[in-house]
Amino acid sequence: MSQRLDTLRSLVAQNPADTRIGYMLGMELMNTGDLEGAAEQFRRLAAADPDFAPAYFHGGQTMERLGRIEEARQMYRVGIEVTTRSGDSHTRSELEAALEMLA
Repeated sequence: MSQRLDTLRSLVAQNPADTRIGYMLGMELMNTGDLEGAAEQFRRLAAADPDFAPAYFHGGQTMERLGRIEEARQMYRVGIEVTTRSGDSHTRSELEAALEMLA
């Protein structure tokens, strides 16, 4: 396991409400190939902060890479709802494009 992963896990354990650090952990897990760990981390982020749009986009991508297409679709759909409410048209368009690619 990398020192970076250890550090991020420790930081998340110290402050589980810090969305930024949780996101960094999810991305690091994804980038190191721990897709199951990344998927779980993005699910946790979405549950802890339902308005954090990157959790849905990267969570959906992770689900795709795991072959869980229906779960990916669901992550993208919820992310589209979140970004529509918040007015984040850039992230919404990325989520819509990702969802369309699965059709």
